[in-house]
Amino acid sequence: MKTVLVNVVTPDGPVYDADVEMVSVKAQSGELGILPGHIPMVAPLRIGAVRLKQGSSTEFVAVTGGFIEVRPDKITILAQAAERAESIDVARAKEAKKRAEERLNHKTDDIDFKRAELALQRAINRLNVTK
Repeated sequence: MKTVLVNVVTPDGPVYDADVEMVSVKAQSGELGILPGHIPMVAPLRIGAVRLKQGSSTEFVAVTGGFIEVRPDKITILAQAAERAESIDVARAKEAKKRAEERLNHKTDDIDFKRAELALQRAINRLNVTK
């Protein structure tokens, strides 16, 4: 089966680099499934899991926004932050989720609710990717 090179890159460096048969991401406009030979495009990403299918195996990378650039022979994901499923510290993600939930439940004037909501979304995404 045909494959396409996928690079997931963050400001801290590369996170993923391999040939895959299919990529699935959550764009701002909705879920995108991309196969080799896809038409060129650029789309902003939401917090979510990137699914990378190669044969019978699927790998997951948690991303926290960014952009996807698709070319017929290469896909580049420029993410603000990204972690492969196997490198996620589950205990740390659970603590982050707990802290964000506590911030959202305590209604005080000094809480930045948007920031707490984003922290909660990131923690939930990281936990979902590890499952």
